[in-house]
Amino acid sequence: MLAFLQSTAERLCSKWDCALLEFNGEPDHIHLLLSLTPKINLSTFVNNIKTVSSRLVRKEFNAHLKKFYWKPVFWSRSYCVLSCGGAPLSVLKQYIEKQSQPLI
Repeated sequence: MLAFLQSTAERLCSKWDCALLEFNGEPDHIHLLLSLTPKINLSTFVNNIKTVSSRLVRKEFNAHLKKFYWKPVFWSRSYCVLSCGGAPLSVLKQYIEKQSQPLI
């Protein structure tokens, strides 16, 4: 499922003219290191990633997810965005790579 989410995020980033630099996840959330252009409305972009990935994941992994999710949503409404201008990308990538892997 994590690989599916990563490929979905990569495709969506390509459509939005931005780059997914690093991706990883934990059992209850994912981390994305992105390079975004200033013209992107961040809340619209996050909403698009969450909406599209939710629809596709629920379609692709329905048999597994219906054991855990009884509502037609996959993500919570909240998200966290951090700006990292000045922090070395290698440090940020290392942080994301070291996140624990989900069981699926």
